[in-house]
Amino acid sequence: MAELGVIALLLGLGLSSYSAVGSVIGQSRGVPELIISARRSIYLSAAASLTAALALLTAFMQNDFSIQYVHDHSNTVLDRGFTLVAFYSGNEGSLLYILLALSVMSVAAVFWAPKRFARSLPYTIAVLAGTQAFYFLVLIFFASPFDAFAGAVPLEGLGLNPLLEHPGMYSHPPIIMAGLVGITIPFAYAAGALISGNYGDDWVDIARISGILVWGTLGLGLLIGAWWAYTILGWGGYWSWDPIENVALMPWLVMTAFIHSIMVQKRRGMFRMWNVALLNIAFVLAQLGMFINRGGPVVSVHSFASSSLGVVFIVFMMVSLVFAFGIFLWRYPQLKSDRTVESFVSREASFLINNFLLLAVVAVTLWGVIFPVFSDLARDVSVSISAPYFNRVNGPLLLAVVVMMGVGPLLPWRRASARSMRNWFVWPLVGGAAVIAGLFAVGIDQWVAVLAFGVIAFVAIAIGEEWWRGTAARHRGGDTWPAAYWHLVNGNRPRHGGYIVHLAVLALSIGIIGTQFFDQRVDVALFPGESAVIDNYRVDFIDTQEGARPDRITTQARLNIFKIDRSQYDLDPSGYFVETHKFNLNGGSYPGDRQIGTLDPWQAFYPAFNQVAVRSGIRSTLVEDLYLIPSNFNGDGSVALRMSINPLAMWLWISGPIFLLGTVVALWPAPAVERSIATTRSRQRVPAPSGAAETMGESATGRREKLT
Repeated sequence: MAELGVIALLLGLGLSSYSAVGSVIGQSRGVPELIISARRSIYLSAAASLTAALALLTAFMQNDFSIQYVHDHSNTVLDRGFTLVAFYSGNEGSLLYILLALSVMSVAAVFWAPKRFARSLPYTIAVLAGTQAFYFLVLIFFASPFDAFAGAVPLEGLGLNPLLEHPGMYSHPPIIMAGLVGITIPFAYAAGALISGNYGDDWVDIARISGILVWGTLGLGLLIGAWWAYTILGWGGYWSWDPIENVALMPWLVMTAFIHSIMVQKRRGMFRMWNVALLNIAFVLAQLGMFINRGGPVVSVHSFASSSLGVVFIVFMMVSLVFAFGIFLWRYPQLKSDRTVESFVSREASFLINNFLLLAVVAVTLWGVIFPVFSDLARDVSVSISAPYFNRVNGPLLLAVVVMMGVGPLLPWRRASARSMRNWFVWPLVGGAAVIAGLFAVGIDQWVAVLAFGVIAFVAIAIGEEWWRGTAARHRGGDTWPAAYWHLVNGNRPRHGGYIVHLAVLALSIGIIGTQFFDQRVDVALFPGESAVIDNYRVDFIDTQEGARPDRITTQARLNIFKIDRSQYDLDPSGYFVETHKFNLNGGSYPGDRQIGTLDPWQAFYPAFNQVAVRSGIRSTLVEDLYLIPSNFNGDGSVALRMSINPLAMWLWISGPIFLLGTVVALWPAPAVERSIATTRSRQRVPAPSGAAETMGESATGRREKLT
């Protein structure tokens, strides 16, 4: 298998290099046969990367420890289901996976490129093939997954990192890696258009579609990563602003700005410079992520220790930076739009503000990631930037982004009148104010959290108002209510898919606010037969159970969970915790207590790694999570238990399916007849008078969107 894998990588390097050079020469010299040959070569390079990947997977399935990488990341007792995880668990395998993902996406990007993009496509192919050639080069000369084991072939391997033996690892790493490298696709479309001198908007639709796909992939990967951290890392959280988390978040934020900004270019022919610049920034940030993850100077629990690769990737990042913005500056005069933002109170202006806010969050996050490097160089002092910095600086900026989620869709294109502002903003503002007043009235006095909940209510009511008015208008036209709503959404899927994504962001925001402002935590040590109380829950420690496998020793705590009658307890004024007390194993200590379940959190020690993996015990409801972590199983039979109440935590995970649904709706293609009608209407569309947006009432049925 090793020989096959090496041969496939060498062939892939030759094919991708030929594709990159042949595309440029063929287009610039007018040799169509060379262009066709280069395009077919990028298809073959994908086949080469697939062959190499299958060779490595086969080696894992056969426990071929003659290959160093297989020995380092697998063993004979590893569950076969985790073979795929082992494949990309290390530096070399993950790079091969990234190459495979990029090559497959490149094939799709070239194959489905629209015909009107034909003049620019060879340069797009050159960008894609050149990026692939870089990864082939790295895998051959710097990080080969097929290197032979040094010495006698061992009978057993080291095994998989214990933290990676989790269902989330089937999706989190591959989705994040595919999302980061996938940014190459929309970037290549834009770069190809600029190099070819195609200054029109032929690349907009395909770049928007590929951009949304990449954005949705990254967003889903980030959410799954948060769930993995919440359930396995044993620190009780889901996000720690770790550098590797940040280098995936930053491109996602930039792509969020792009998919909003590209709407303005599509509708109004504006923001061309913005959109090209945003894709350039996202592409360079993706390379920064590869650099930090492959041995960069920033410490992270997720990074691979490989300083030589760090140098390789920072060189590639700098080349990417010069290439991307070199093209941008070269074509800068042709990117200027003939139209300008006519009013600060317009949808175009709201998207522009949204771009600035998102880039501000990116700048703050980037500074937090790289500041330790500058500190080491300038003062020889190691400094770590922790969560409080990011929360305090980015918190207000992200809240402003949420506000713009509600404001932007309510504003018309070009300009808004005082009358339309009153018509559309009165109910969201009243609803948000009512929520703020209600929360203060029930005794919630954390004003930041209360304000944030008010903003969430404002945005949710704004979306609901859009849907209600549009659905009601169609219902008056004869549709049933369900049919009216379906026709509304189906009539403009990108717009209403975006609204669904906005709801996902609101659900995520609810979970973040609840867990950040209202969580309760306490550490206790319990012997069998003792219990502890936190808030409205009593946790009874019954006993421990131990088990052993060839690669690990497991210890599991059995805990009964009760909902208590607070009036029967001598609770601390804080309500967080009451002292431990004995209880009767045959029933609860108080008759008002009610058992609601049993949790079995456990801890496993892996001698080969000298590492402990933890599985938390979690009882989730829409209101709160009871979260139990066995910090340590002591020799005297007691267990050190961290108990937490995480309010509204389930809303973090509810946001995932909503986010996925919104992305699918936004991308779902319209039927051919609908596309034909839309194209005809767009060709017949004429600019409306400057006051038309004000006089037409800006109905949510879609009339607003047709004003240019």
